[in-house]
Amino acid sequence: MSRIGILILAAGASTRLGQPKQLLSYQGKPLIRQMAEVAIASECQSVGVVLGAYAEAIEPHLSNLGIHIFYNEHWSTGMAGSIQCGLREMLVRFSELDAIVLMVCDQPFVSTHLIHQLISGYQISNYPIVASKYADTLGVPALFHKTFFPALLTLQGDVGAKSIIRQHHSCCLGIPFAEGAIDLDTHQHLEQWILIK
Repeated sequence: MSRIGILILAAGASTRLGQPKQLLSYQGKPLIRQMAEVAIASECQSVGVVLGAYAEAIEPHLSNLGIHIFYNEHWSTGMAGSIQCGLREMLVRFSELDAIVLMVCDQPFVSTHLIHQLISGYQISNYPIVASKYADTLGVPALFHKTFFPALLTLQGDVGAKSIIRQHHSCCLGIPFAEGAIDLDTHQHLEQWILIK
């Protein structure tokens, strides 16, 4: 796992939720710290977090974790900018990376076990993309081999990595993760999550 990095995308303003989803309490800690600790426990070479909106409020919750924090000044332009910002910064620091795992901060049931499954699937199958499978789709968390770094770096607007997964479906291995369908975009999602947890 030493040449695989993890990038957590956490720059959004949570406009539909009306409050920073990154700071929602989960297992006694902010959700963003929980996601960071999951990533760290995977024992990948490096962990980066992209912040944007609410960066000043979120950053203190990531202190003393030994991870890299990147700031996307153009976070309001959409997900693509955060992927570009984070991946560029990761490659500056870790130019030898063979693959990157992309995570978002609003899927509370992502676990270190899932990250290990993505990596194991990549190592065993030689598929260049290994994505989470839920709600009849493939999405993040997802691992991308470095051959897809240029495609990730040319995404535009409010488009995420899922567009690349769709374009290269035949190159993609799916790992079952039914709980991946639960994210925290709206108050309805938050209420459902509270009932489940």
